[in-house]
Formats: sequence, structure tokens, C-alpha cells
Amino acid sequence: MDVTRKGKGAAQNKLRRPAQGQRRGHPLTGSAGPGRAGPGRAAGSGNTPLKASPAGNSGAGPVRRRAGRPSQALLGQGQITRAALKLVARDGYKALTMSGLAKSLNVAPSALYNHVASKQDVLLLVEDALMGRVDVSAFARMPWAEAVRLWAHSYRDVFSAHLPLIPVIALLPVTNAPQTIKMYEAVTDGFLRAGWPQERIVDAIVALESFIFGSAYDANAPADIFATGELAEEAPHFSAAVSLRRNPAGHNDADAAFALGLDALVAGLAATLAG
Repeated sequence: MDVTRKGKGAAQNKLRRPAQGQRRGHPLTGSAGPGRAGPGRAAGSGNTPLKASPAGNSGAGPVRRRAGRPSQALLGQGQITRAALKLVARDGYKALTMSGLAKSLNVAPSALYNHVASKQDVLLLVEDALMGRVDVSAFARMPWAEAVRLWAHSYRDVFSAHLPLIPVIALLPVTNAPQTIKMYEAVTDGFLRAGWPQERIVDAIVALESFIFGSAYDANAPADIFATGELAEEAPHFSAAVSLRRNPAGHNDADAAFALGLDALVAGLAATLAG
């Protein structure tokens, strides 16, 4: 037997085997080898994985986030403020916790701390948002007494819609609350133009605010708040006054009481200034 011929034929047969059918893939990845296209590989990209197709390809690599803006707006102070106001209006002030606020925003509590350092900061945002709604424009264009009335009405209307926050905001320092300070500056300017001595202005504002906050509560009181019921005979004069209570010009009881008290306050303050 020709040993040389036999060895040559075996070698040629061995070289021909990979060509029979499909090209043999990489033993671990199933690819056609470096530089070749194969399952889970990009043509001409070596070992770079392909992005998964929308239909879902079991042989594809991990899904990557598409470039561009996120589908939801990023968390910011405006969103936090609106969520806090909504939470308090729905569940009361006790519900305003950092964890409760985070839950309402569908974020982790840690996400809030990227924007506010504490609940105190949240309260400052809330205070500023509400004070920014109070109309102070009349102080720049109207006589003092009329400007005070319009400001007081706007102030009461804003806080009558947010009663749970009154006990908090009434005691909250205005430090670092720009809209709140802007509101007080406009009121102070109006008082100065009316001739008020600067050292008396804050006391006058506090007197008005005390009345305004109380009136905000009264605006939410039930219509029968003064009904004496079965005890009417024990309080005949008060019961009669309640039954005879009438308010002209279509005002409800709360509006009429507020107008009466505000007129008295404005007149008293004006008399103090004149004296």
C-alpha cells in the first residue's frame, strides 16, 4: 500500500469536512467566528452585541434605553409643591410627610432630597406658592384703604381654600420664601405711600392677618353654625339675633361678616394713623 498516498487523501478529506453543509460556528457563541455575521453579532463588528429588536429576540443582547427625552417630566420644585398642596387638601396636614409625598409623586423618598432638604423646605415652597397667589396689585394704583380691602379679600380667598395649612403657615418664618417676601414688600410700600411710620407697619399687617385667617375659617363654616337647637330658650337674645340675621346685596353670612369687620379694622387703622 502507498502510505504517502493514503496520508494525503486523509488530510484532504479532513480539510473538506467543514464545507459540507453550514459553516461550523464558534463553539461558545454560535457565531461564524471573528469578523463574520452570526446570531447575536453585528456583521463586521467582532464581539459587539446587537440591540434587542422591539418584537423581542431571544438571541439578542440586553435592551438599551433609547436616546432622547424621558417620557415623564423630571422631578422639580413645582411638581413637589403641587403634590404637597394636593396631598394636604385630600388627606389633611398630618398626611404631609416626606414618605407620603414621595409616594404621591411615585418616586423614592431619596429623590425628594435632591430638591428639598427637609419637610420644612417643602412647607416653605407651599407657603410661597400660596402667598404668590395673593393679589397685591391694588397698592400700586389705588388709595390705601381700598387697596387694603382688595388685598385682604384676595388673601382670605386663597387661604379659605387651604384651611389645614393656616396653623402651619401662620407660624412659619418667611425666611428664604421669595414670593412671600415680595407680597409683604408690596404691602409695606403701600403703607409707606399712605404716610404710615415704618415702625408701625408690621403691627398693622399682623392685625389684619389675624382677622383674615379667622375669616378664612368662617368662610368654610356650615350655615347652621349658630343654631341653638333645644337650648334656644336658655339663650333667647342670641337665638333671636341668629334668626333675624340678614345680609343685603346677596352676600352670604361669612362675606357679610368679613366686610363688616374689615371696614371696622380699616377705619380703626386710619384713625390711628391720623392720631
